[in-house]
Amino acid sequence: DWRGRVHVFEDVDVNVLVETTVRGDRMGVPHVVRKANERSVRSIHDEIRSAQQSRDPADLSPLAELAFRLPGFVRRLVWRLPQWFPERWKDMAGTVTVTSVGMFGEGGGWAVSPTNYTLQLTVGGISEKPRVVDGEITTRELLDITVTFDHDVVDGASAARFVQRLRELVEDGHGLET
Repeated sequence: DWRGRVHVFEDVDVNVLVETTVRGDRMGVPHVVRKANERSVRSIHDEIRSAQQSRDPADLSPLAELAFRLPGFVRRLVWRLPQWFPERWKDMAGTVTVTSVGMFGEGGGWAVSPTNYTLQLTVGGISEKPRVVDGEITTRELLDITVTFDHDVVDGASAARFVQRLRELVEDGHGLET
């Protein structure tokens, strides 16, 4: 916050961009999935799909209207202000963000982007790559994920343990119905 204090939240509120139609154009609109840490993959999926379908583009808030009209450099300055007030930032934009650069393309993909979050996951595409499995070289489908941390807040060892656990969960398909 503006006093240099670290705030820790119990809930994981995930900011995602959902593609929807706004005034006839397809664009990404932020949507915050609240308490994702307490929900199933299916519940989160259903909420995101609902947000894609139910958003009324005519109902942009006055604040959103203003944001679209501001020059880019002013918008970036304004975007940083809520970070000085973590409770407000959490309410507006969640506690972590997930974005997808590989949603429409083929093959892998990574991104290193500046973030206003302590944690950002950037999901790339799935590509086939050679891997050694049981001593043999074989082709496997691999998902590219870039994990970005704010190292002013998160220690490298903790970040490494988080990434290892995330990898295990993704490889095991944790939370997915079979």
